[in-house]
Amino acid sequence: MEHIFDSLSKGRVLMLKLIDGLSMEQLNKTPEGSNNNIVWNIAHLVVTQQLLCYKLSGLPCLVSDEMIELYRKGTAPTKVVTKEEFDEIKSLFISLPLKFEEDYKKRIFQEYSAYTTSVNVTLEDIKSAATFNLFHEGIHLGAVLGLRKLV
Repeated sequence: MEHIFDSLSKGRVLMLKLIDGLSMEQLNKTPEGSNNNIVWNIAHLVVTQQLLCYKLSGLPCLVSDEMIELYRKGTAPTKVVTKEEFDEIKSLFISLPLKFEEDYKKRIFQEYSAYTTSVNVTLEDIKSAATFNLFHEGIHLGAVLGLRKLV
Protein backbone atom coordinates (compact mmCIF):
# COMPACT_ATOMS: atom_id res chain seq x y z
CA MET A 1 0.00 0.00 0.00
CA GLU A 2 2.93 2.33 0.56
CA HIS A 3 3.35 2.89 -3.20
CA ILE A 4 -0.37 3.68 -3.51
CA PHE A 5 -0.17 6.39 -0.86
CA ASP A 6 2.99 7.80 -2.43
CA SER A 7 1.47 7.82 -5.93
CA LEU A 8 -1.72 9.45 -4.68
CA SER A 9 0.12 12.26 -2.89
CA LYS A 10 2.60 12.88 -5.72
CA GLY A 11 -0.13 12.83 -8.34
CA ARG A 12 -2.11 15.44 -6.47
CA VAL A 13 0.90 17.71 -6.01
CA LEU A 14 1.57 17.40 -9.76
CA MET A 15 -2.03 18.26 -10.60
CA LEU A 16 -1.88 21.44 -8.52
CA LYS A 17 1.42 22.42 -10.19
CA LEU A 18 -0.22 22.00 -13.59
CA ILE A 19 -2.93 24.51 -12.75
CA ASP A 20 -0.75 26.93 -10.80
CA GLY A 21 -1.06 30.41 -12.22
CA LEU A 22 -4.55 29.96 -13.67
CA SER A 23 -7.07 32.59 -12.59
CA MET A 24 -10.24 31.72 -10.70
CA GLU A 25 -12.12 32.62 -13.88
CA GLN A 26 -10.10 30.02 -15.80
CA LEU A 27 -10.47 27.42 -13.04
CA ASN A 28 -14.25 27.91 -12.98
CA LYS A 29 -14.71 28.04 -16.77
CA THR A 30 -16.64 25.15 -18.29
CA PRO A 31 -15.58 25.19 -21.94
CA GLU A 32 -18.19 24.63 -24.63
CA GLY A 33 -18.63 20.92 -25.14
CA SER A 34 -17.40 20.07 -21.63
CA ASN A 35 -19.51 18.95 -18.70
CA ASN A 36 -17.29 20.37 -15.98
CA ASN A 37 -14.34 22.57 -15.11
CA ILE A 38 -10.99 22.32 -13.35
CA VAL A 39 -12.36 23.25 -9.92
CA TRP A 40 -15.02 20.56 -10.21
CA ASN A 41 -12.44 17.91 -11.19
CA ILE A 42 -10.22 18.69 -8.18
CA ALA A 43 -13.16 18.69 -5.75
CA HIS A 44 -14.60 15.55 -7.36
CA LEU A 45 -11.35 13.69 -6.65
CA VAL A 46 -11.49 14.74 -3.00
CA VAL A 47 -15.06 13.48 -2.68
CA THR A 48 -14.59 10.26 -4.65
CA GLN A 49 -11.62 9.12 -2.58
CA GLN A 50 -13.66 9.70 0.56
CA LEU A 51 -16.66 7.77 -0.73
CA LEU A 52 -14.64 4.85 -2.12
CA CYS A 53 -12.35 4.48 0.86
CA TYR A 54 -14.21 5.76 3.92
CA LYS A 55 -17.93 5.52 3.23
CA LEU A 56 -17.75 2.05 1.69
CA SER A 57 -15.69 1.00 4.72
CA GLY A 58 -18.56 2.11 6.96
CA LEU A 59 -16.59 5.10 8.22
CA PRO A 60 -17.57 8.77 8.24
CA CYS A 61 -16.26 10.86 5.37
CA LEU A 62 -13.85 13.64 6.27
CA VAL A 63 -15.63 16.17 4.04
CA SER A 64 -19.03 17.78 4.44
CA ASP A 65 -22.24 16.30 3.10
CA GLU A 66 -22.65 19.52 1.11
CA MET A 67 -19.31 18.96 -0.62
CA ILE A 68 -20.27 15.37 -1.40
CA GLU A 69 -23.56 16.47 -2.93
CA LEU A 70 -21.87 19.14 -5.06
CA TYR A 71 -19.04 16.99 -6.44
CA ARG A 72 -20.05 13.32 -6.39
CA LYS A 73 -20.31 11.21 -9.54
CA GLY A 74 -23.07 12.44 -11.82
CA THR A 75 -22.86 16.09 -10.78
CA ALA A 76 -21.72 19.13 -12.71
CA PRO A 77 -20.63 22.60 -11.64
CA THR A 78 -23.55 24.56 -10.21
CA LYS A 79 -21.83 27.71 -8.96
CA VAL A 80 -18.74 29.83 -9.28
CA VAL A 81 -16.24 28.78 -6.61
CA THR A 82 -14.44 31.62 -4.83
CA LYS A 83 -10.69 31.72 -4.21
CA GLU A 84 -11.32 31.07 -0.51
CA GLU A 85 -13.46 28.03 -1.29
CA PHE A 86 -10.88 26.71 -3.75
CA ASP A 87 -8.10 27.22 -1.21
CA GLU A 88 -10.07 24.95 1.16
CA ILE A 89 -10.60 22.37 -1.61
CA LYS A 90 -6.86 22.41 -2.38
CA SER A 91 -6.04 22.00 1.31
CA LEU A 92 -8.26 18.90 1.48
CA PHE A 93 -6.82 17.67 -1.82
CA ILE A 94 -3.32 17.62 -0.32
CA SER A 95 -4.07 16.71 3.31
CA LEU A 96 -6.60 13.90 2.96
CA PRO A 97 -4.22 11.41 1.27
CA LEU A 98 -1.90 11.84 4.27
CA LYS A 99 -4.81 11.27 6.65
CA PHE A 100 -5.83 8.21 4.62
CA GLU A 101 -2.36 6.72 5.00
CA GLU A 102 -2.37 7.49 8.73
CA ASP A 103 -5.81 5.91 9.16
CA TYR A 104 -4.77 2.86 7.15
CA LYS A 105 -1.77 2.36 9.41
CA LYS A 106 -4.14 2.58 12.40
CA ARG A 107 -6.07 -0.31 10.79
CA ILE A 108 -9.42 1.46 10.89
CA PHE A 109 -10.49 0.01 7.51
CA GLN A 110 -11.85 -3.32 8.75
CA GLU A 111 -15.14 -3.60 6.86
CA TYR A 112 -15.93 -2.96 3.20
CA SER A 113 -19.20 -2.99 1.26
CA ALA A 114 -18.43 -4.38 -2.19
CA TYR A 115 -19.11 -1.87 -4.95
CA THR A 116 -19.03 -2.25 -8.73
CA THR A 117 -17.81 0.92 -10.44
CA SER A 118 -19.14 2.45 -13.65
CA VAL A 119 -16.28 0.75 -15.54
CA ASN A 120 -17.36 -2.64 -14.17
CA VAL A 121 -14.55 -3.05 -11.62
CA THR A 122 -15.75 -4.57 -8.36
CA LEU A 123 -14.09 -3.19 -5.26
CA GLU A 124 -14.08 -5.69 -2.43
CA ASP A 125 -11.72 -4.22 0.16
CA ILE A 126 -9.75 -1.10 1.01
CA LYS A 127 -6.78 -2.16 -1.12
CA SER A 128 -8.86 -2.60 -4.25
CA ALA A 129 -10.60 0.73 -3.51
CA ALA A 130 -7.29 2.57 -3.08
CA THR A 131 -5.91 1.00 -6.26
CA PHE A 132 -9.01 1.89 -8.28
CA ASN A 133 -8.92 5.39 -6.85
CA LEU A 134 -5.49 5.90 -8.46
CA PHE A 135 -6.93 4.83 -11.83
CA HIS A 136 -9.79 7.30 -11.31
CA GLU A 137 -7.35 10.07 -10.41
CA GLY A 138 -5.47 9.41 -13.67
CA ILE A 139 -8.65 9.82 -15.69
CA HIS A 140 -9.27 13.20 -14.09
CA LEU A 141 -5.63 14.26 -14.51
CA GLY A 142 -6.22 13.77 -18.22
CA ALA A 143 -9.43 15.80 -18.01
CA VAL A 144 -7.63 18.64 -16.21
CA LEU A 145 -4.86 18.63 -18.83
CA GLY A 146 -7.47 18.89 -21.55
CA LEU A 147 -9.41 21.64 -19.78
CA ARG A 148 -6.22 23.61 -19.13
CA LYS A 149 -5.74 23.93 -22.90
CA LEU A 150 -9.28 25.24 -23.37
CA VAL A 151 -9.40 27.88 -20.64
